[in-house]
Amino acid sequence: MVCFQFSGAILDGHEDDRSIGMIDHTGIGVADVARSATFYDAALGALGLRRVMQLPENDGADGIGYGVNYPVFWIDRFHPHSVKQHTAFAASNRVEVDAFYAAALRAGGADNGAPGVRDTAQGYPPGYYAAFVLDPDGNNVEAVFRGR
Repeated sequence: MVCFQFSGAILDGHEDDRSIGMIDHTGIGVADVARSATFYDAALGALGLRRVMQLPENDGADGIGYGVNYPVFWIDRFHPHSVKQHTAFAASNRVEVDAFYAAALRAGGADNGAPGVRDTAQGYPPGYYAAFVLDPDGNNVEAVFRGR
């Protein structure tokens, strides 16, 4: 499920209290929440995200939400797992991309593209610095810094 947060956009020429296209939260299904949480705790922790909600509250056996003040990314046992999804997380700089990659590999992720500037000939915009890691269910998880 993807929900959208709207605030401050102009729709049909009228100012509205919404902003089109800002994703509020998303998530993926995983086969084993505890195993995946070990991976995501490390990988997303390198980007400044942490567990902000667990279901049930005492142990997170059903699902875990990551974010800063509220969940922006969920892992749970309710949605289909091993469907090879791709999720990209924004990094504040290249150092965070490198830290994400190293932490994800240490936590059991598999390399799917070392940190580096991606080739514009392959459709990436200039300055697209990213790293890709496969999580325990084979999902492609990316950290990207869009800068120079």
